[in-house]
Amino acid sequence: MLPVYVLCLVFLLTIIRQIGNIRLDLWQIMGLGAFVVLLTGQISIQEAIEAIDLDVMLFLFGVFAIGQALETSGYLSFISYNLFKTAKNMDAIILYLLFGMGFASAFLMNDTLAIIGTPVVLLLARQHQIEPKVLLLALAFAVTTGSVASPIGNPQNLLIALNSGIKDPFVVFGRYLLLPTIVNLILTYLVLKFFFREHFSAAALNHSTSQISDPKLAELSRISLVLFVLLVCAKILVQLFVISFDFRLTYIALIAAIPVLVLNGRRSELIKRMDWHTLVFFVAMFILMESVWNTGFFQNFLTDTQHSVISVPMVLSVSVILSQFISNVPLVALYLPILSHASVDTGGLLALAAGSTIAGNLSILGAASNVIIIHNAEKKGNIRLTFMEFFRIGVPLTMIQTGIYWFFLSFR
Repeated sequence: MLPVYVLCLVFLLTIIRQIGNIRLDLWQIMGLGAFVVLLTGQISIQEAIEAIDLDVMLFLFGVFAIGQALETSGYLSFISYNLFKTAKNMDAIILYLLFGMGFASAFLMNDTLAIIGTPVVLLLARQHQIEPKVLLLALAFAVTTGSVASPIGNPQNLLIALNSGIKDPFVVFGRYLLLPTIVNLILTYLVLKFFFREHFSAAALNHSTSQISDPKLAELSRISLVLFVLLVCAKILVQLFVISFDFRLTYIALIAAIPVLVLNGRRSELIKRMDWHTLVFFVAMFILMESVWNTGFFQNFLTDTQHSVISVPMVLSVSVILSQFISNVPLVALYLPILSHASVDTGGLLALAAGSTIAGNLSILGAASNVIIIHNAEKKGNIRLTFMEFFRIGVPLTMIQTGIYWFFLSFR
């Protein structure tokens, strides 16, 4: 039972994230948990290595490489300028931000868009004298909500797509989750306008162009981005026409990353600046969750309560609430085997994807992308968005969004 106690400690540290004057990051907390179960012999080195999902790790590596290249070259800022230049007022800025960043996160993953989107919204706030907290919240809600509709929109969706047995993840996620996600993005705009109506001025906005800092890297980034999108489209077509071909998500990310990793003279700098902490977090999470699963604790929980935790409303509710305490990726790593053993239908699996993702809209602790945005806003813009400022808007928004997903998933 020691791994379960270690997991509880990880949950506690995830909530407080600070001991005295020491502030802990998510990867440090999860790494500590994995270190303890390894040190105490709760899981062997061999078992730990086998527990690490190589497909997930390689996919994340490829996507983060592309995202870092986009940011480093300045090409993302160039894209952002072209996206927002026709936005003539505050309403348009928020809608563009929600749908632009939202749908981009469905392909580039929400954490990546959080990293490269924060400087963009801070720049918009400075250029147009907009309250930055409104744009930061819009960004956070956009990358969280938009990522629901894709199996590669966020790490927890990726876990579900790779390990749940869903045969056509792009098609299935789109069929079940695209429409409610669009509805929820519209509702997010309405909620933001309700809470910040005094900031929604009708005054016209003038946009200034953005310069690319590294034209060569920008061109390679553009090639990688286009290649990534084309490969995703190819995978969808393979699934639609039921072609027997092993076209994994991992292959898409690694192939698309070749231009920025192989043809780029700044590859060492690029690799160094990548988000390695998130990759460490995943390695540690796989190890800790494997040791917890080996205790049989959650298998017994399944036997006792399987009928009460596998319905769509319960999956959504449990996912939203528990993700606040253990983060969404560990939650999915624990909950997915329970649902798989109970042979839930596709609706139940996608309820796990939706619930564990929109949990990030409830509070800062609900998603790593929120922490990234808050940290970068403080570091780059000296903007402090507090827990309660996020929470007072996140609670009603998450309740509304949960109801929308429940409606669509329950009546398919």
